[in-house]
Amino acid sequence: MSSGATSLPRELVVEADGGSRGNPGPAGYGAVVLDPVSGEALVETAEYIGVATNNVAEYKGLVAGLRAARELAPDASVRVRMDSKLVVEQMSGRWKIKHPDMKPLAAEAARVFPAGRVTYEWIPRERNKHADRLANEAMDAGREGRRWQPSTSRAALDAGAARVVGDATAGAAKARAALAHAARSHAAQAAPDAAPAFGAAAPAGAAPATAAPAPAPASAPPPASAPAPVSVPAPAPAPAPEPAFSAAAEPSDVVAPAASATPSVGWGAPDLGAPATFVLLRHGETALTPQKRFSGSGGTDPELSPAGLRQAEAVAAALAARGTVQEIVSSPLLRCRQTALTIAERLGLDVRIEDGLRETDFGAWEGLTFAEVRERYPDDLDAWLASPKAAPPGGESFAAVSRRVAATRDRLTERHAGRTVLLVTHVTPIKTLVRLALGAPPEALFRMELSAASLSAVAYYRDGNASVRLLNDTSHLR
Repeated sequence: MSSGATSLPRELVVEADGGSRGNPGPAGYGAVVLDPVSGEALVETAEYIGVATNNVAEYKGLVAGLRAARELAPDASVRVRMDSKLVVEQMSGRWKIKHPDMKPLAAEAARVFPAGRVTYEWIPRERNKHADRLANEAMDAGREGRRWQPSTSRAALDAGAARVVGDATAGAAKARAALAHAARSHAAQAAPDAAPAFGAAAPAGAAPATAAPAPAPASAPPPASAPAPVSVPAPAPAPAPEPAFSAAAEPSDVVAPAASATPSVGWGAPDLGAPATFVLLRHGETALTPQKRFSGSGGTDPELSPAGLRQAEAVAAALAARGTVQEIVSSPLLRCRQTALTIAERLGLDVRIEDGLRETDFGAWEGLTFAEVRERYPDDLDAWLASPKAAPPGGESFAAVSRRVAATRDRLTERHAGRTVLLVTHVTPIKTLVRLALGAPPEALFRMELSAASLSAVAYYRDGNASVRLLNDTSHLR
């Protein structure tokens, strides 16, 4: 790479990202400075930063990327591309910065280049793979108590880039590292019991070599069971992930790798990478909600009431303040879609519809109160309360809902691994996800309170374990 700024373009592109395995949890950032014409990567930088939130890591990645660009060409203009809607909107001046941890970082980023020389553009995550890989490499290095090394980085290769970064020497080092990694992988497959060489880098997001493999959770549980480099000091080994969407971790929040077909839970777990975190939102009120009438997927599909619309706005404000939601998925029913769209407009996200998140079909009981069902269908109600396999006349059993929700969970956790996703859904799907995460029996569905517009959260790890982080939070409605 040439060291003279005169040979560099007058415009540079910075792509930056950051991540936290726990939010807050072990965190790192990555950034790459690109030639806007050729797409050549000019500088890579990455760092493990200890325990932090996603947003803090993203801001630190931005600052590092801007500083790397300034070192290359102090007089250049810079186009920043990030997949963080929050950072892009705040640095563009369209959203206010309220969080105390964000304000000094935003101010630091604004000081790197003179005002007016930096523009910001949001890009989808799949277009920010290079910076994302660098951030994950930094977190992997921190987990293993070592420094991130640019000479062994695979970020450019893993992101599908058609070149290596830097001069010929650095490029050769990257090629050797890629070949060495391939050789180690082949040797590991040939001798799975052999321990890796000390200090060998794990691929981004991989569990430590000592972790016992475990199968993913069953999709249908039995209804009766219930970048030039930046040198950084060698960090201390990362702590176990702290829970997302909650204040503190309890002992039961720490998951261990499964040693058998049944996932185990306990202390001393390896870092299994960022979990798929589902923030579970029950839709806002409809006219039927305060009357406590059965309202499933087989009834009139009511819309939100005025109170429900206000609740949706309150949830949107609370989630915007947190800044952690990266995707929104909704039940197809109108009350959920209205709630989801209100939040999506506030967060600048799209809404994806998932039929598996729809409410139970209560058949002939739709629109009735519990007392009315007791009067008209006493035997059917007794059977329904006694067994998850019993269904309302013409409706759907809880056992069938459990199978549907479990299959939906498995699809979504695979699709959104490492992401924080808002699921806008109903009472039964949320209670079912919580019940399955806890390994609780079917009757647990009747022992949970779930208010309209309440928030719950469950994190799903790569070894099949789950951690319930929150249940029925309504603090945003007060």
